[in-house]
Amino acid sequence: MADPEQLARQEIDALLKPCGWDVQDKSAVNLAAARGVAVRELTFKSGEPDYTLFVDGKAIGTIEAKPTGHSLTGVEEQSEKYVKGVPFGIPAWCSPLPFSYESTGTETRFTSRLDPVPRSRNLFAFHRPETLLAWVENTAPPQAVESIANYANRKGNFLSRIQHMPPLIDDIWPPKPQAMMNLEQSLRDNRPRSLVQMATGSGKTLLAIVLSYRLIKFAGAKRVLFLVDRGNLGKQTLKEFQQYVSPYNNYKFHEEYVLQRLTSNTLDTTAKVCIGTIQRLYSMLKGQELDEEADERSVQGLESLFKEAPPIEYNPAIPIDTFVICAVC
Repeated sequence: MADPEQLARQEIDALLKPCGWDVQDKSAVNLAAARGVAVRELTFKSGEPDYTLFVDGKAIGTIEAKPTGHSLTGVEEQSEKYVKGVPFGIPAWCSPLPFSYESTGTETRFTSRLDPVPRSRNLFAFHRPETLLAWVENTAPPQAVESIANYANRKGNFLSRIQHMPPLIDDIWPPKPQAMMNLEQSLRDNRPRSLVQMATGSGKTLLAIVLSYRLIKFAGAKRVLFLVDRGNLGKQTLKEFQQYVSPYNNYKFHEEYVLQRLTSNTLDTTAKVCIGTIQRLYSMLKGQELDEEADERSVQGLESLFKEAPPIEYNPAIPIDTFVICAVC
């Protein structure tokens, strides 16, 4: 009978494979078998990480497995030792390895040492190999910027770019400028969850639009998800995005970036902002089609229909890095 840690590894194996990782035993390693390879229990100077992650034949991170119920926050020190203990002879993208995960199979935490101040955070699933590689290949920190236009071309990850965003110059009435500065400071501090309380009609959507624009233009945000609870609100939100004029170049938002209102389960990969209902996103993650009429039914009160939230499994078509920022209004 498998012990609790072996059961956790079975769950981790099941999570890794749909994310694009080929799981291998150290007795039969073939780094050319796939772009992303997870090798079990390689011997490092500091011990044996449960998994060593390779992308394009080079080590890029580790995973430490623990039984369900085990606190993962105390395991980060163990991961820190592993990423610094890569033995000579194992090719690596950099030293120490930039990424580490701790997982029980039901809970997973992730640390990127490319961040200005690395800290672990909870994840729903593992990243794809190509995502980790893209982050490694864009690690050059931003330098002093001579002009606004240069910001968009600077290398560095999302958190690094946020540290160097230009001052807010949008003409939006108080107290929105203060709310905007507080939101951006929260992101700079790697505190991704924020709450803004504003009265109805006071400009919550405009605040989210200005923040989205700045994060896309100056921090290199890949894609923003704007969630509403009814399709009619999604239509209104799209119009407000289209009406926004950049104070930096006088372009309207949709003239500079692609906007998509989600009316089907097809995601436009060129879109920088996707606007959709919560029920639409749920159907996409479940891989099920949604009747357009369901978009018009508010989700408020639906929680009473369920004793517990219906589970959502990882959908390879919508990996966890699909959206960088999510705004809910």
